[in-house]
Amino acid sequence: MAFDGPDLDRAAEILAGAESLLVLTGAGVSAESGIPTFRGAGGLWRNFRAEELATPEAFARDPGLVWSWYRWRRRICLEASPNAGHLAIAGLEDRFPSFLLATQNVDGLHRRASSRRMLELHGSIHHSRCTGCGTVADLPADPGPEDAPPPRCAPCGGLLRPHIVWFGEGYHEGVLETAFAFARTAGAILVAGTSAMVWPPAAIALDGQAHGAALIDVNPEETEISRAADVWLAAPSGESLPALLARLPR
Repeated sequence: MAFDGPDLDRAAEILAGAESLLVLTGAGVSAESGIPTFRGAGGLWRNFRAEELATPEAFARDPGLVWSWYRWRRRICLEASPNAGHLAIAGLEDRFPSFLLATQNVDGLHRRASSRRMLELHGSIHHSRCTGCGTVADLPADPGPEDAPPPRCAPCGGLLRPHIVWFGEGYHEGVLETAFAFARTAGAILVAGTSAMVWPPAAIALDGQAHGAALIDVNPEETEISRAADVWLAAPSGESLPALLARLPR
């Protein structure tokens, strides 16, 4: 059954009257494509939890173990396909001359859904960064065997690491500043699939609302953002976002 109702009508009215749109997405959007959530039971690998591996300390102790985990995760991401929610967000981008997608997800599914104007707040699982010279580069299309040796930088021979923001690390330069600046001038902010537990990304939405943006939350579960939102669409993004896009004038 198609998603419908007065909340959808109100969300469509907000977007139709806005000249600029910021979309913020979290793990719930990619979970609909079968990608395990970072903190969920599906994220357990070889009896390790994500919080035990996604740290600079874990990489310093055993880079091979961390790379094995990332190769496993990367294969899952590459085998997944963008879902209807990803595609609807790419469709929203075409409706707004001023648009920005800021995603907490590192899986690359938004790019594969043809989103272009976007920030990957936590980096990308498909990129590496040299611990020596700092070069950021694409990883090979095939992740290779999980237990292959850690990769090395072609220009300098330094050890490569995933280009991901790990626990205990700051965000990559300029990323948060760009997101906050856009939020403070946006006419509307749409948040999809985030638990609102990760800060400062959740703060971007609330700060934008405080500066005058109408806030729409898309999440089947109630969160701090849905409680503060002007409209809460209590459904998965794969159901509600295509319905919302269909309501907008072309």
